[in-house]
Amino acid sequence: MLETALPKKGPAVRAALLTDTAESIAEAAQALNHGHLVALPTETVYGLGGDGFNPQAVMQIFKAKGRPSDHPVILHVADLDHAKSLSASWPESADRLANAFWPGPLTIILKRSDRVLDLVTGGQDTVGIRMPSHPLARALLTKFSACGSGVIAAPSANRFGAVSPTQAAHVLSGIGPWLTEDDRILDGGPCAVGVESTIIDLSGPSPRLLRPGGLSAEKIAAVLGLSASTLRVTSGSDTTVPRVSGSLQSHYAPRAIAQLVPPEELAEAAKKIIEKQPGQRVIGLWRSAVLTPVAGVEIWPMPEDPEGYARVLYCCLHDADKAGADVLLIESPPSDAGWEAVADRLMRACAAR
Repeated sequence: MLETALPKKGPAVRAALLTDTAESIAEAAQALNHGHLVALPTETVYGLGGDGFNPQAVMQIFKAKGRPSDHPVILHVADLDHAKSLSASWPESADRLANAFWPGPLTIILKRSDRVLDLVTGGQDTVGIRMPSHPLARALLTKFSACGSGVIAAPSANRFGAVSPTQAAHVLSGIGPWLTEDDRILDGGPCAVGVESTIIDLSGPSPRLLRPGGLSAEKIAAVLGLSASTLRVTSGSDTTVPRVSGSLQSHYAPRAIAQLVPPEELAEAAKKIIEKQPGQRVIGLWRSAVLTPVAGVEIWPMPEDPEGYARVLYCCLHDADKAGADVLLIESPPSDAGWEAVADRLMRACAAR
């Protein structure tokens, strides 16, 4: 069983926080090469990285996160040569997507090569590969390619099931206490995308969208010459679909109870909560203008466009927890395709735990 208890000895956070300098990148690369962990910024969220070919390092990732061992992690690379070395076969569709969207917020699932650890794939015959675009992540991958394997296994740098970090401060306050003095945290500022990468499966006879994310299904489908609807997998309909990160019903969850609410039902939802348990701190994450105050609800305005909303979503969830929110009432997102990734994260954040 994985450890989930907070370490009983030592300071709350022991890993060194590094800034964006050549010396910091070299120090972080050496930490990876020696089997330690590095929390690194990507354009999507911060990842908790270890040498993808070092089983002890990968085990440390699972231990720090409290992550079940059958959950695969994504391998991050700096270039196509590294990516192709991780796959048993590299289809033409992978070339098309890599040329169009890498570096960027896209993870490609392929049949794994013999080099890939079972620990990384959760025992599956597939592997997820990504080439991040964040300059600090790319600099670290390049440096690690010169002094080590050049392949970084990195799920999000948070405790399993919790809200993903989009700032170094989220890493420090979240998973920081489970890191050691030999681990490192690279501060690359706020993440530009704010939600995890899109995951597309190319391991089977036809491409399948396994997780919406920072790249829309429509853009992927256009490059592949398909319609976006053909990419989507109906939940539970196909037992051949590989397990991937972020696919549990409850995930990305704040400590507060979160509930999706249609715009016209905010006042009624707040009334029910306050009547049932007076004195609760209720925060509403709301896109629509609220013309009149809603009794008992502190409104936090949210961006009206999906990209802006995604960029700040996790930060707002972290801030709400820090503010001591008991309940989050979150305005239901539009059903437009552009909101698919946001809607997916909100559905999982609000799922019963």
